[in-house]
Amino acid sequence: MTGAFTRRALGFVGFLLAVIGFAAGVWWFAFTSALDQLEERGRADLALAADRLTGQLQRFRELAVFLADHPVLTGLVLDQGPTTPAANDLLQEMADKTGTLSLLLVGAEGRVLATSRPDEVSNMATEPYFNRAMNGALGAGHGIGGPDGRRIYSYAAPVFQPGAAPRGAVVARVAVEALEWNWPAEASAVFFSDDSGVVFVSNRYDLILTAQGNAPRLLSGVALSEFPGYSVRAVNGHALWALDGGRYLPKRALHLTQALPVIGMTGQILLDLTPTLGLANLQAAVAAALCLAFGALLFLATERRRVLSERLATEAATNAELETRVARRTAELSTANADLIHEITERKDAEAALTRAQADLVQAGKLSALGQMSAGISHELNQPLMAIQTFADNAGVFLDRGKTGEAAANLGRIAEMARRMGRIIRNLRAFARLETAALSDVDLVAVVDAALEIAEPKIAGAGVTVDWPRPAHPVMVRGGEVRLQQVVMNLVANAVDAMQNSIDKRIVIHLEPGRPTTLEIRDTGPGIADPERIFDPFYTTKEVGRSEGMGLGLSISYGLVQSFGGAIRGRNHPQGGAIFTVELTPAALEVAA
Repeated sequence: MTGAFTRRALGFVGFLLAVIGFAAGVWWFAFTSALDQLEERGRADLALAADRLTGQLQRFRELAVFLADHPVLTGLVLDQGPTTPAANDLLQEMADKTGTLSLLLVGAEGRVLATSRPDEVSNMATEPYFNRAMNGALGAGHGIGGPDGRRIYSYAAPVFQPGAAPRGAVVARVAVEALEWNWPAEASAVFFSDDSGVVFVSNRYDLILTAQGNAPRLLSGVALSEFPGYSVRAVNGHALWALDGGRYLPKRALHLTQALPVIGMTGQILLDLTPTLGLANLQAAVAAALCLAFGALLFLATERRRVLSERLATEAATNAELETRVARRTAELSTANADLIHEITERKDAEAALTRAQADLVQAGKLSALGQMSAGISHELNQPLMAIQTFADNAGVFLDRGKTGEAAANLGRIAEMARRMGRIIRNLRAFARLETAALSDVDLVAVVDAALEIAEPKIAGAGVTVDWPRPAHPVMVRGGEVRLQQVVMNLVANAVDAMQNSIDKRIVIHLEPGRPTTLEIRDTGPGIADPERIFDPFYTTKEVGRSEGMGLGLSISYGLVQSFGGAIRGRNHPQGGAIFTVELTPAALEVAA
């Protein structure tokens, strides 16, 4: 008895150690996978913030270059005469219209010849960006200045004398606070530091004018604060910071950087790791709970079997207890029958839960695809937004000058950009919704068009060419519009990923009406290594640990096509690459025709 008890105790301890090891592995896998996804989202957020800052500064750079050729200012610089009211008025008017802190016309010796703010600067001979303009290049610099000690970013555009060296410069000075106040609220801390490590621009007030590492503690003669203390730890290629920065900075964060040589700064972002750690802890706890539950069931089953064996051996020792054993077995069979009925009921409930889980998995697949393309989609929306802003500014200038024709043309471009953004958002909203409607007649041509438009950022970013001879008329099939879009999206996304290392990157889409209606999607990648397993759940040839390598896309597509009464197959094309064929039932009108 003692030996059996010892064996069971050792087995129990070994099982607990195995569960702990498995839970730790699940935690590490979940944490590193979540870090990869967090880095993708963080780089997209940092790119948006960097584009926003450089785009805002670009307007003032162009203003300085534009004014450097203005006849009123060039005449004053070349003559080097006294300041004229016309020059001051011109600079004042342009500063008011553009939101510039100050505009200055500076002679070759650094003396201010005209300015929009006479109380601000008298001589700029020692400014590096002014000296760079005197060498014939566009100068740029930042610092703290003005009577109220603001953070200022300055551009200096040289004013050339025909056939000679520059005779002066137009300086545009921008208050950085004016750029920060209308930034959208960022959940993460974003800051921009110069080459020496001084934080000059940020969406967190506590980080502004702080010095990192060995950065100088003075900027334009003003003392700087210390950057909050932190320690760095590298995990799976990611830089993780542990900070002591107060309530507005995360305690633990993923740190990302992006060089911005155009403005001489480096963009940095701190992404809070609390949700990532919480998700990893939750997944590890679920894995441990499942293992413990399975172990408990196995232990109970083993103990029940042991007790039953001992009971049968005792009852076999005497025939006199045969009737007792029969009665007992009858009672046990009755109980087992009741348990079986209960188990059948639970299985039906489990099948219903499985159906719901499959629907949730389909929806999660769509949202995962949107998350992978979020950076490209954000870029697709950001380009029309920047174009709208530029055309709106130009239209305002044309209206002020009475050029209504040019203004109308700019307004027409704004309308076209708005329609383009509307199409992108409409397709994304339709793709992301949870479709629960029954089968209906769906235009397969429109489904392919919508899927390609949503995947356009991913296709363009990978340098892939799409050959889609679009039919002139709708091709109607039986199915669900959103679910069919997900099937096409999964096939197109897999094709783009498969051609990552290919020289010729091309997707060929062919639609053939008939009975059944056939849709073929072919790529020029390396082909399918194991065609017999491509529709198995969690089977993937992509890199392990990346967010797009879970192996569920084709399994989801297989289930969706079968739910429509169709079929999907994958094979290698004789000329190279993979080709997927989707067969769907044509709509009633198509069959009748």
